[in-house]
Amino acid sequence: MTTLVIAEHDNASIKSATLNAVTAAVACGGDVHVLVAGHNAQGAADAASKVAGVAKVLLADSAAFGHSLAENVAAQVLAIAGDYSHILFPATASGKNVAPRVAAKLDVAQISDIIKVDSPDTFERPIYAGNAIATVQSGDKVKVITVRTTGFDAAATSGGSAAVETVAAAADAGKSTFVKAELAKNDRPELTAAKIVVSGGRALGSAEKFQEVMTPLADKLGAAIGASRAAVDAGYAPNDLQVGQTGKIVAPQLYVAAGISGAIQHLAGMKDSKVIVAINKDEEAPIFSVADYGLVADLFTAVPELAKAL
Repeated sequence: MTTLVIAEHDNASIKSATLNAVTAAVACGGDVHVLVAGHNAQGAADAASKVAGVAKVLLADSAAFGHSLAENVAAQVLAIAGDYSHILFPATASGKNVAPRVAAKLDVAQISDIIKVDSPDTFERPIYAGNAIATVQSGDKVKVITVRTTGFDAAATSGGSAAVETVAAAADAGKSTFVKAELAKNDRPELTAAKIVVSGGRALGSAEKFQEVMTPLADKLGAAIGASRAAVDAGYAPNDLQVGQTGKIVAPQLYVAAGISGAIQHLAGMKDSKVIVAINKDEEAPIFSVADYGLVADLFTAVPELAKAL
């Protein structure tokens, strides 16, 4: 029994979500192999070889993988899938793009968003916005799985000494082409990997107030900035800051929610945070049900005072 983890990388290094997937793969039992499909990606392969728990790294290097197009990466996974009992992807935008294609081609049921491995064929995953946990058992010969990164600790980036083996790269599928990427540059930590997140809600009232109130607190804490769906829908914050069931799932050491009522969709995205601090003038707000510390106060007064005190 051998498990394959599909690495997310920038061709030079491994992204943090891959480390969580490796931990899940180790829990499945047997050896863990990591596939690095990229272009001039020897650096990423070398980084993967040092990850604790990894027995072998497979490097597929081709210009076809330069932008991680889902069709091409799926073709590469399928080319080597026969050697594996489990194929794991991080449950990120990229992983969710490739995994269903692989599962469909293998004619197996994808197991999505697992948070625990009970046994090699039994897994736990949240349903109903995290209000219930489903235990799923699969009889498929190959199990295609996406891993919720907040459900597993990151594997250590050192201590491993896996061999790097070059494998034949799958041909360009020719079904899609890379046109351009529009990247929002941000000096802050990545939202899903940040140890501290401060989030604002619709109560902030405008994009200007969102920046005016939340940015100083985030600067003082060295935190990533998040937002509720209501704040994003109202145009106060960009889409990539949305935390929740239809946004990003986060589990930082500290999560500060200001002016967020705590709709079930938002709670699903942050309730696994280690310490939750809620600031809201409505003492009946649902956010207080999951908060470790709650402050019933006007955020326009409380947040600047908190930032000043820090």
